[in-house]
Amino acid sequence: MLAQIDAAIEADDRVALHASLDPLHAADIADIIERLAPARRRLLLELYADEIDGEILSEIDESIREDVVEQLPRGVLADAVREMDSDDVVDLIEDLDEPERAEILAALDDSDRAAVQQSLTYPDYSAGRLMQSEVVTAPEHWTVGDTIDFIRAEEWLPEQFYHIILVDPRRHPTGYVTLGRLLAARRDMPLRSLAEDSFRTVSVMAKDADVAYMFNQYHLISAPVVDADDRLVGVITIDDAMAVLDEEHEEDILRLAGVNDESHVSDGPVTTARQRLPWLVINLFTASLSAIVITQFEATIEQLVALAALMPIVASTGGIAGTQSLAVAVRALATRDLNRSNARRVVMRELGAGMLNGLGLALILGLAGTLIFRDVNLGVVLGLAMIANQIVAALGGVLVPLGLNKMGLDPALASGTFVTTMTDVMGFFAFLGLATLILI
Repeated sequence: MLAQIDAAIEADDRVALHASLDPLHAADIADIIERLAPARRRLLLELYADEIDGEILSEIDESIREDVVEQLPRGVLADAVREMDSDDVVDLIEDLDEPERAEILAALDDSDRAAVQQSLTYPDYSAGRLMQSEVVTAPEHWTVGDTIDFIRAEEWLPEQFYHIILVDPRRHPTGYVTLGRLLAARRDMPLRSLAEDSFRTVSVMAKDADVAYMFNQYHLISAPVVDADDRLVGVITIDDAMAVLDEEHEEDILRLAGVNDESHVSDGPVTTARQRLPWLVINLFTASLSAIVITQFEATIEQLVALAALMPIVASTGGIAGTQSLAVAVRALATRDLNRSNARRVVMRELGAGMLNGLGLALILGLAGTLIFRDVNLGVVLGLAMIANQIVAALGGVLVPLGLNKMGLDPALASGTFVTTMTDVMGFFAFLGLATLILI
């Protein structure tokens, strides 16, 4: 498929390009646009711009969305944003420069423009930015028949919705009814009798990560959003909540590796290098701590050159163990499985696992060192150093993210650098220190 699309672009063949892209889902078209290099993307948009609608535009990754918006004909862009729900429009324009933002707002109807502008007044990464203003409501005293007649008569309803939200005269949400239960009930059935037990409201100021956790934890499909006076102002649906959850997981994975969470496969080498260089520089300074430790034992290494060959084994194994413990801890913090109530138990578990792993590795490495170098004392040093470093790795992997989390920092942001530094420094110190005491 990509080969066909690339050939159509190369040949400037609009018909062939349409034949390849038109049958695809909007998300698949967006993926193809994202994968192309900037020059190729520009050529594709020149040939296919008239078919870029709101659904495709909302699926395009935010890292390249501004470039796509700038390349679209103004009429096509205006038509596309008019098709989008208010939450998708907010997501589209919140990172755009003011001229592009004003142009998109001008293309909206007055009511849609007001809803989008209202959402933009809420803080970044809040429920107010995540919600859509198109909400299907019904007075709490209505019957099933009243509601069905209302739905059939109205033309403004969103294309997809999951619940009818019940409201009192002051527009306070009091419950919701799924469309499935609505359609299965008799016309004279009161809506109140069909309300779901899962009903929960979300504050407009709630963090989007907390909203995503709530959806995942309680298996919600949608949730009404309320202002400070508990009045209904919008609704958040499961697709938006799960998108936040995916972004959180992706961000954690990238940050654990010291990669900017704005990186994208279409970025050029200069952009990629600029995003990664800061963490590499930080790691350069932290790695120098290991060099300082090694220089303190220069005399020991000179007397027993075999130590230089064995040092990386101890440090590397500790680094892997630290990364394992760190990955589990960061994931548990992200999913709220690790908290103050069970932190002590988790730390003790990691300590126990580190000791057991250390003992197992000490037996293997100690025996190998003894047999290869015909020196029992060297085997003892290797074994003890391995035990010490495995304990440090296990504790560091869980205590570092816990400490960062307690300080209000992202536990994935710098944990990897800190844990790697700890295991390297302690691994070299334990190994060379024990070698100085026992072998020299």
